[in-house]
Amino acid sequence: MAEPDYIEDDNPELIRPQKLINPVKTSRNHQDLHRELLMNQKRGLAPQNKPELQKVMEKRKRDQVIKQKEEEAQKKKSDLEIEL
Repeated sequence: MAEPDYIEDDNPELIRPQKLINPVKTSRNHQDLHRELLMNQKRGLAPQNKPELQKVMEKRKRDQVIKQKEEEAQKKKSDLEIEL
């Protein structure tokens, strides 16, 4: 890809393009979090890689299975247990 002509000329009237600063990467919170993640990775303490939606869906599925087991236990009660 050819570079533009204005880069070769040292014309003082032209404004030089500058790289934009990413405010997220310059924030202190982001730097601290990145540093902590790097230290945890070196120690072998990787965070759980499951996305939030997947965690919620697994929890719902577990709850549904537990509820089904409880309903089956209710249906299997003997006549004596029902009378009591």
